[in-house]
Amino acid sequence: MAWKDANVNVASEDNPQSRINAAGLINSTLEKLWVESYAEMRNGRYDLWNVKLDSIWCILGGDEEEGGEVDKEMMKINLKIYEKGSLKSKVGIGFEQKDNVNNPVQYQLLLKKSVFLRRLQNKQGKGTAYKTSDMDDFD
Repeated sequence: MAWKDANVNVASEDNPQSRINAAGLINSTLEKLWVESYAEMRNGRYDLWNVKLDSIWCILGGDEEEGGEVDKEMMKINLKIYEKGSLKSKVGIGFEQKDNVNNPVQYQLLLKKSVFLRRLQNKQGKGTAYKTSDMDDFD
């Protein structure tokens, strides 16, 4: 049997079911990641909160152009976060361990990253807020 070079994930106009199923799976995965990220945020685990946001970026960023405006903005946010050092709530070792003085700034940066990703998700039509052309007249 010869190998056929075909993308099995391409939906045809005759069969939009795979596209609908894929969208449902993506939205379900995103919702799960958001719930998990909020839990980490609430518990003050900034390192895990950041990992969850990075997971969301992996999904949403895949639909953005590499090196494009959105990609560059995400990189700027990440660089600001990492410039502040460890995302752990405590820094140091043993008896030298103390509260991370950068946590308030890191919180604000992670919050900015979270809002940025939520807005991106909405712009891509994968979120909870969207606007269609037939809604233009609503005020």
